[in-house]
Amino acid sequence: MTDPDYGETWAYESIIGALPGIDVSTRLAVLIQFVVFEAAVLVFAAVYDLWSAVPAATAAVVVATAGSIEMVRIGRVARRAAVPDAYRRLLFGSSIEVVLTVLAFVALITHLFVFAPRYAEVAPLTRLFGPDPPVVVVYLTLLVLWDLCYRIGTGWWASVVALWRTARYECDPETAATLQRADLETMGFGLLQLVLVPFLVDFPVLAVAVLGHVLAVTLVTGTSVVLLRRQTASETATPI
Repeated sequence: MTDPDYGETWAYESIIGALPGIDVSTRLAVLIQFVVFEAAVLVFAAVYDLWSAVPAATAAVVVATAGSIEMVRIGRVARRAAVPDAYRRLLFGSSIEVVLTVLAFVALITHLFVFAPRYAEVAPLTRLFGPDPPVVVVYLTLLVLWDLCYRIGTGWWASVVALWRTARYECDPETAATLQRADLETMGFGLLQLVLVPFLVDFPVLAVAVLGHVLAVTLVTGTSVVLLRRQTASETATPI
């Protein structure tokens, strides 16, 4: 498969493809992402004796890495399908997923540093890293959280655009089946984020936010899948 044109890629894909002097496969890029982040988690845990935070950090790294894989898979399916250009432009070219990411990340930062310290018995960062968390650990934490917010924003945008596309355009059975795969990938990544919920039991606001996001993505994308299946059924039905 030839490389997609910029404007038909996620921001994540564009950044990887635009790095000067670097030409790596998607599989290698994802592997590097996981190894670098997980190695940093383990090194900082050893240096600052923060082993209790490793399970939550590893879960976040795994979900973020899985998000990279899903973004690439969804993008390839969407670009392969014979769908209207308007769909691809809206999905990839609008950068709305970046806007959603910024909104989600700002809300998360506000919760971590303003809301939770004011109203929770123990602030999340204090519970994870103690009353005086190392600066580099907080930096890494925020970097991973940004990565998670980006995947969440992308998943939400992909689900919304999927429903808009399905409601607006009629597809032939082959294209509808292809788009169903993209929608199921989006839904699957949303469900994967439930891995984070057990680590958020003590932080109900964050737990409700993740659960609400997963439920919304599942409902919106599921509706698109149902409509696509109806289109396929109506196209393939044999007239009496």
